Amino acid sequence: MMKHINKHKNQMTAISGILIVLGFLLSLAGYESYKDLALITATLIAIIPIALKAFQALRMKAFSIELLVTIAVMGALYIHEYTESSVVTFLFLFGAYLEARTLEKTRSSLKALVDMAPQEANVIREGRNLTIPVEEVVKGDRVIIRSGGKVPVDGSIVSGKATLNEAAITGESVPASKEIDDKVYSGTIVDNGYIEIIAEKVGDDTTFAKIIELVEEAQESKSKTQKFLDKFSNYYTPAIVILSIIVYALTRNLHLAITFLVVACPGALVIGAPVSTVAGIGNGARNGVLVKGGEVMDRLSKVDTIVFDKTGTLTKGKPAVTDMKNFFNLEAKELLRLVAKAETISEHHLGQTIVKEANKRNLSLEGEVLNGEVIKGNGIRAQVDGYELAIGNRKLMDAGNIQVSDEASAYALQREKAGNTAIFAAVDGQVAGIFSIADQIREDAHQALAELRKHGIKKMVMLTGDNKHTAELVADELGLDEFQAELLPENKVEFVKKLKAAGHVVAMAGDGINDAPAIATADIGLAMGEGGTDVSMETADVVLMADKLMQFSHAYALAKATVRNMKQNTFFAVAIVFILLAGVLSDYVHLASGMFIHEASILIVILNAMRLMRFNHRSESVEIEMR
Repeated sequence: MMKHINKHKNQMTAISGILIVLGFLLSLAGYESYKDLALITATLIAIIPIALKAFQALRMKAFSIELLVTIAVMGALYIHEYTESSVVTFLFLFGAYLEARTLEKTRSSLKALVDMAPQEANVIREGRNLTIPVEEVVKGDRVIIRSGGKVPVDGSIVSGKATLNEAAITGESVPASKEIDDKVYSGTIVDNGYIEIIAEKVGDDTTFAKIIELVEEAQESKSKTQKFLDKFSNYYTPAIVILSIIVYALTRNLHLAITFLVVACPGALVIGAPVSTVAGIGNGARNGVLVKGGEVMDRLSKVDTIVFDKTGTLTKGKPAVTDMKNFFNLEAKELLRLVAKAETISEHHLGQTIVKEANKRNLSLEGEVLNGEVIKGNGIRAQVDGYELAIGNRKLMDAGNIQVSDEASAYALQREKAGNTAIFAAVDGQVAGIFSIADQIREDAHQALAELRKHGIKKMVMLTGDNKHTAELVADELGLDEFQAELLPENKVEFVKKLKAAGHVVAMAGDGINDAPAIATADIGLAMGEGGTDVSMETADVVLMADKLMQFSHAYALAKATVRNMKQNTFFAVAIVFILLAGVLSDYVHLASGMFIHEASILIVILNAMRLMRFNHRSESVEIEMR
């Protein structure tokens, strides 16, 4: 029955409103008895969903706002205040309608995402071109996307090239150029060109599906303020009922006691925090920032220290081999082939850079890699084509008792001072060569870090497994407060723990793979999404889908604005309740006018929260500068 009533609640609200208007018209025409009948009918229709909701709450041993209204309306009917009873119930239902509509609007970013989900896919199966529902695409299918089409699954391009609008994933409106071997994601749109991809993630596993799931979960999760208010209402409602009884006992004025009961409903107080949270998370989703819930938003607003990984976070994460130096009788080309073949077992960005260099030179990397071992933070060991290889940093050489000559040591130091990462390659226990790999600082890093400081970040630290010379160059260039180099993943975790123990509220920003332990340890873990890797999605509290530090600046400013908005709503709601109660006790506020002000306060709180949908961190920065 409740389901049926909820389905028709808007119609019941409309009928109630029409009957109230009809009642007043009948009164003007002199039909007082018919007026009362119309108003009583309006009250009885409107009170049904309110009373049922109150009853459901009581069954769950909760004292809801609806219970206050139900008691008050029953009292108003008892004392023949039909105008007040009908107006109170109508305004309460109309307020709930406005609240639902506004919350729906704040969730529009999620609805827009869902609407963008592709429905069909063009695939090649057994030499035939078929159009099938997107749910029927399986891993390994060859999928065709033409100009104007939506990418139906995550995959890699095997043929063609195109520019893609990736706003649904990254929040970035500038189209991205894609060619063979590049990754593409479900929900993005081919602006220009033609591509064929091999499906790698389908259905609920796609990045797009995970984004929708994350935003849905985040908008349902509660902040500390919301959790407090949920508990608060359980004590507040019976307290107001008792106070109303005391008012009646002292004044013997039932009308006053009922009015006190109605205007004390904390509607604006209860709705203020959730609507702010939903609006804030919706804004983030629209700008390519996934914030996992109200509690995360609350913690993010309190962050005063940020710890950055270097490669892939402060730098572009797209390093290139800048130099190769031989110290052995192997030819440079053969050394590159052996090292690249060994690095195929590693997911580390430096190893993959060497693999890309070998592919660029059309070197064959076919064949089996034996006894491959990844030593986290140091490098790899493997057996390739009969050679024993050790590839990594100086610590790996020391651990393997591999002698580094003075010439090799001096060369490595020279390359490191020039801003390169020196990768030692040892063959059969001897240093055979050194690969120099360099990365570039992100274009938006300077501006993003400056804005983060403006918004309240007091300390910025960089932690990296790279050498101290390269780390120092990056830290000096970006004006960081501190840096630590040549760290293993566990060293980063220990450093984050020390900062927290010292009283700092710490955010850790990394690439979501080798930094996952430190990200999980920090008060707020933030991952550069790289199109939404599984690890970054699962580990981090905040994911930047476009891999842009300016999105971090936006997320931090948005968190502060959301919490500030929540506090504004809470303060306003509490102030309105006190003003109304004082007005009732001093006989300035009556039942219908009190309810009208009460519902108006809910609308004001909602409209205030909706401002977050238009929040822009750049305009916020301008305001801070003007203060």
